[in-house]
Amino acid sequence: MPSNNSTGDDKPAASPAARSGLMSHWLVRLALWSGGLAVAGAISLLVIIAVALSVAYPNLPDISDLQDYRPKLPLRVYSSEGTLIGEFGEERRNLMPIGDIPKVMKDAVLAAEDARFFEHGGVDYVGVVRAGLANVGRAKSQGASTITMQVARNVYLSAEKTYTRKIYEILLTFKLEHLLSKDQILEIYMNQIFLGNRSYGFAAASEAYYGKPIRDISIAEAAMLAGLPKAPSAYNPIVNPKRARARQMYIIDRMQENGFITAAQAEAARNENLKVRAGPDASRLHAEYVAETVRQLMYAQYGESTYTRGLNVFTTLNATEQAAAYKALRRGIMDYERRQFYRGPEKFIDLPTDPKEADDAIDEVLVEHPDNGDVMSAVVLQASPKGISAVRQNGEAVEITGEGLKPAQSGLSEKAAPNIKIRRGAVIRVAKTPKNTWEITQLPEVEGAFVALDPRTGAVRAMVGGFDWDKNKFNHVTQAWRQPGSSFKPFIYSAALEKGFTPATVINDAPLFFDAGVTGGQPWEPKNYDGTFDGPMSIRRGLAKSKNMISIRILQAVGPQNAQEWVSRFGFDTEKHPAYLTMALGAGSVTPMQMATAYSVFANGGYRVSPYLITKVTDQKGKVLVETQPGQLDDSVRAIDARNAFVMNSLLQEVTRSGTAARASGALKRSDIYGKTGTTNDSMDAWFAGYQQSVAAVVWIGYDTPRKLGDRETGGGLSLPVWINFMETALKGVPVSEPSAPEGVMNVGGEWYYNEFGPGAGIASLGLEDPAAAAAANGMSPAAQTMIGAPPHTPPTATPGVAPQPAAPPADEKKRILDLFRN
Repeated sequence: MPSNNSTGDDKPAASPAARSGLMSHWLVRLALWSGGLAVAGAISLLVIIAVALSVAYPNLPDISDLQDYRPKLPLRVYSSEGTLIGEFGEERRNLMPIGDIPKVMKDAVLAAEDARFFEHGGVDYVGVVRAGLANVGRAKSQGASTITMQVARNVYLSAEKTYTRKIYEILLTFKLEHLLSKDQILEIYMNQIFLGNRSYGFAAASEAYYGKPIRDISIAEAAMLAGLPKAPSAYNPIVNPKRARARQMYIIDRMQENGFITAAQAEAARNENLKVRAGPDASRLHAEYVAETVRQLMYAQYGESTYTRGLNVFTTLNATEQAAAYKALRRGIMDYERRQFYRGPEKFIDLPTDPKEADDAIDEVLVEHPDNGDVMSAVVLQASPKGISAVRQNGEAVEITGEGLKPAQSGLSEKAAPNIKIRRGAVIRVAKTPKNTWEITQLPEVEGAFVALDPRTGAVRAMVGGFDWDKNKFNHVTQAWRQPGSSFKPFIYSAALEKGFTPATVINDAPLFFDAGVTGGQPWEPKNYDGTFDGPMSIRRGLAKSKNMISIRILQAVGPQNAQEWVSRFGFDTEKHPAYLTMALGAGSVTPMQMATAYSVFANGGYRVSPYLITKVTDQKGKVLVETQPGQLDDSVRAIDARNAFVMNSLLQEVTRSGTAARASGALKRSDIYGKTGTTNDSMDAWFAGYQQSVAAVVWIGYDTPRKLGDRETGGGLSLPVWINFMETALKGVPVSEPSAPEGVMNVGGEWYYNEFGPGAGIASLGLEDPAAAAAANGMSPAAQTMIGAPPHTPPTATPGVAPQPAAPPADEKKRILDLFRN
């Protein structure tokens, strides 16, 4: 019987077991649905990735060129012996095949960047997991970016950090691993990676940081270089030695952990004291003007690819002679500078009393005033007439006393003007003396040039275009058009030999005067340098003593137009040597290179040589692209007769024996040297041009904006010492060799004559009783005869007594300089 509390719709209550089964059912269904959705999502993701890959993969860059890897390689310029003298390009890089890279360097890189490189397929999944765990645990890790991924990123992709770029990086990684071998990928990486200090690749970095080839690298050095790819600036051993050292220790540990080195090797590497370059290499060869000339020549030939295709240019330069030329010219200019009035400190700063702040101020100002070779900058800490205390940028203390104060005595006087007074905070220049003490000095305002040629071939053996490349990039050897002064006289004398003059011809060193009616301008009364006149003397003595009156009388007899044509045989531009009597005093315009070429004609027996600088150009693999062979001395390049050159040798030898350059033979202690001093009007240019049969060299010193060098400054006092210092190196071990007499000359009484102009047949006197009659008797032309008794009636273009200014350089001056060295 139903209960009174029941209804007809009542159902029995579910048991706990039933409720549990129902819940399990729904959980199963939820799991199935979730699994289905996950599978569907994964399939959808794979489809999306597949579609993305199908779209992205064809757009990946073509990497087939990496099979023949050719990175941007700079232009390198070498001396004849293979000494690097210049490098041009955005990247300093040495391409080195993987087989030539030492194992220790490869091991250090693998330990630092990708120890499982030879095991994974481009993406190191083990490394990814390890990196993730390390990041969670905040432990050190080598990272998850493999070497292959870095190659893909560095060669083809930008530095932006986006998911798209990361996808392309992974795709490129797989493509690289498929196309290239592991060794090829590692070779690209080790040549391509940027390592700071403008260095790309480990071979270049070894040279940049250690100054040594990578084949000589130690474990400790390799470990420090291997730390650079992670952050080249942060781990730069020059800028941040402490951080670089910490990174190096970590990599040494990694090398040991991976079995690349033993525990003993690791310990030795940790204790090795590395010698890292602290700045520019003091022993480097200074040939910046040569390197720049080569750069211009190469750019004219190859355009922009000059800086990327890895050209190697070998020059005619002799490294030993180039170093000697550089030192000799700088020494000569600094010796002159010591005789000049002190111009004062380069700058003044207020030095704080706090030592740390003072150090910062000193560092800051000396960055603006860097050392110039052996002419170094310093900041004065204390100064008095008895001594100067200063400090250099590297913290070195400088104490100057006694003789070292003399060049700047005026700046230490109590009455010195504020702009020249040496006081605390003054930026000054200092230099070491031969006694290893300090002296105060100053950067010179005067400039100079030096060039040496092989007169037999025209090969440039040394060229210094100025005191310092960083100070003045104008190449005075090839670009400076200056008046040669008395150093031009030998070419007038050479012309005279062809007109019947002999070394024994007597000419009167007596005053000359040309009035306005003759000159068409102001009266001209030329003088000898010393203001005296010595009367009658032979041509030999006249050239040795550089007598101006004798040179003018010779030019009168030869004829200015005849002389103008004659000097063109030596390579001079006739338009720069107007046919006026001032040509006898060197009033035209020449470059030091022209002078060296011209004197080479005397040195080699009468042949005109073309100066050349490049012997060979090769590509990065050593394939010869261009090779220059020196020209032959034959009749096709004969400029003057052999006997003319021989007699001129005799005259120029007298200059170095008893004339204005007599100190040359005494200093060098040899007889086979020849040359001529030159000092222009008002001592604005000082020259010496001279030679031995194996080398012709020219020195010029003067101001860029012409001004007086000083009343007592001459070519013999300024430029000749530079020439002698160079020749001491250039002629070391060279046997004494004097030219033999050619056909057509004879020696009578110790003097040389042309056969047809022997004693009694030549001009006996000029400028004496009746020189015109003497000229006529010796077969001189009527035009030349008129030049003996009176000056030419064609007015000069410049004020008499003042040498004409050099003609403006032609519009194609740059092309002229480039053509100068093309053979």
